[in-house]
Amino acid sequence: MTEPRPEPQPLLAPLTSSAIFLVATIEPGGERTVRDLLSEVPGLARAVGFRAPESRLSCVVGVGSDAWDRLFAGPRPAELHPLEERVGRVHRAPSTPGDLLFHIRGQRMDMCFELAGRLAGRLANAAAVVDEVHGFKYFDNRDLLGFVDGTENPVGSPAYRAVVIDETLDPGADAAFAGGSYVVVQKYLHDLTAWNALPTEAQERAVGRTKLADVELDDDVKPADSHVALNTVEDEAGNELQILRMNMPFGSVERGEYGTYFIGYCKTPSVIERMLDNMFLGDPPGTHDRLLDFSTAVTGSLYFVPSQDFLDDPPPAPGAADTTEPVPETASEPASEARAEPDAADAHAGSLRIGSLKRSTTR
Repeated sequence: MTEPRPEPQPLLAPLTSSAIFLVATIEPGGERTVRDLLSEVPGLARAVGFRAPESRLSCVVGVGSDAWDRLFAGPRPAELHPLEERVGRVHRAPSTPGDLLFHIRGQRMDMCFELAGRLAGRLANAAAVVDEVHGFKYFDNRDLLGFVDGTENPVGSPAYRAVVIDETLDPGADAAFAGGSYVVVQKYLHDLTAWNALPTEAQERAVGRTKLADVELDDDVKPADSHVALNTVEDEAGNELQILRMNMPFGSVERGEYGTYFIGYCKTPSVIERMLDNMFLGDPPGTHDRLLDFSTAVTGSLYFVPSQDFLDDPPPAPGAADTTEPVPETASEPASEARAEPDAADAHAGSLRIGSLKRSTTR
């Protein structure tokens, strides 16, 4: 009988009108609390979302490179690493701290906020939230620069193929982490005064699309340093490599902040990293994305998004196997039937699991 494919987290869920992005760092000694929470995130989302099913509340969790070895023993995802800083001749893409990413989204901000609060409460004293961004839908999926964002997102099976690790579709893929994905996030702040001083035609040349109709400019008029041109990458056979963008506008009138939260999912981070190289270092080197003259990256981090199956049944914590004491044999309890001590990594060991937020599994 064919084994069922690992179930991805809800990263392919449709765009919503609201989102909250939480980036957290794990405090020393907080690893066990974090491990316990990760498998219960879907249950928390269901519990909150049950009040208003139409809100389509969901949450995707990513784990950073440094945190991975603190949480899980055994192999690592093959391409998990810290996001590298990129320093071009004019612009810089920073690499900022982040052990955990919570991508919360729904049709109602109150539902997103409630879930964010519950997650933060569960992480109290175990992890510190170092960045929090509340995103919103702006008119017809436009960014604060006035252009439609995410037009070229794949949908359906092409989206799955672009985003989810699946060795049955990509021989040689990281089969041990099938159902997983990678995600890169960056927070960009826009200089709207300078941007709005440009005529519409100049804005369109910087982006590479028309502003009103959202049509990509023809190659013979689209500048090589336009955002669209530099974010189009291909494999050796000339096939375009795709990612799934879930970007959201955000802002604060009081602080004078107007920005875009970039969040891109892909089955390999190398595709997004090529785009960043093109934007900041140039293609050819020495040039840069014209849009960066008006948008400044202030954060940047990379995460692996494990399958839900992995989170439901994770590998042991580092060192857990070394701390398990052997159970001596007794005459009344033969070795073949000896009961092992509860696994130290299982917070529910010895309980009836009443009220557990974990989803049921047949694995």
